[in-house]
Amino acid sequence: MKRLSAYAPVVMLVFLTVSVTWITSGQQPPAPEPFQADNEYRLRTTTELVLLDVAAETSRGRTISGLTRDNFKVYEDGKLQPITSFNHDDHPVSVGLVVDQSGSMRPKQKEVLEAAVAFIRASNPQDEMFIVNFNDKASLGLPGAISFTADINYLQNAISSARPEGRTALNDAVILALDHVAKGTKERKALLLISDGGDNASTRTELEMMNRAEEVQATIYTIGMFTDEDQDRNPGLLRRLALISGGETYLPDDPTKVAGILSHIASEIRSRYSIGYSPARKGSAGGLRKIKVTATDEKGSHLAVHTRTRYRLPELDGSFARQGQQ
Repeated sequence: MKRLSAYAPVVMLVFLTVSVTWITSGQQPPAPEPFQADNEYRLRTTTELVLLDVAAETSRGRTISGLTRDNFKVYEDGKLQPITSFNHDDHPVSVGLVVDQSGSMRPKQKEVLEAAVAFIRASNPQDEMFIVNFNDKASLGLPGAISFTADINYLQNAISSARPEGRTALNDAVILALDHVAKGTKERKALLLISDGGDNASTRTELEMMNRAEEVQATIYTIGMFTDEDQDRNPGLLRRLALISGGETYLPDDPTKVAGILSHIASEIRSRYSIGYSPARKGSAGGLRKIKVTATDEKGSHLAVHTRTRYRLPELDGSFARQGQQ
């Protein structure tokens, strides 16, 4: 099995506005009005929080647990950032399985279904999950009234009821999955993409897909189920997608290995660190930001850190930007 290291975990932008009012007249506050009285001073502060989903390993690939915030350093565009939040608990996630159902996947459908079940069973029981199936078109697999579920029967039926046929609309499927996982109620989010090749049927471009992956706070793990003889294979795309978003790329040489891979991914999702910091702004402008995280163990030895390499800071609208400057 080929394993391509391409981590780049979750980024979430959280906008918090806190209003504090001092009443200097000594009287009770008046009823709300569309303007502020002269005897009031109102302070508004705006905070943005970038949350990174981070894994730390030894040089031999062994995951390290039990680290503290002092073991990590976070850099944005080369500048050291103060870590403002840190967590290593097994919190539930919103997660989507994005499954290639093109015609060439028909001989592998049994292994894919077994792998999906293995992932579900190894995940946090409180995770909320969904399925995206794709061939010529991409579609959500759960019944229309169900957006997310932890019910293994619903999830299993959503995959097994799809009929493998047609071509591969991979870009469309990933964008659909990113849009859907963004609606999840859990702070941490992840996608698992299982496909046997590149894209030959999408209406959306690879650039659109990559840009969306920079914007949505989801770690994407990609599993390429193809051989060197498959003309549509595109391991480079799978690796770039994982690198941008925070996951890892796997290229198993045998479909029967996929169940073990997905069980490993479920365990890794549950053991990652959540590290947050507040990005610096100049006005309301957004843009692409580069991230680097380093870590050392209790002996001071450097660890391999797998986390998001970049994210796109959204542009603030005028009213929100003005609040942050008051």
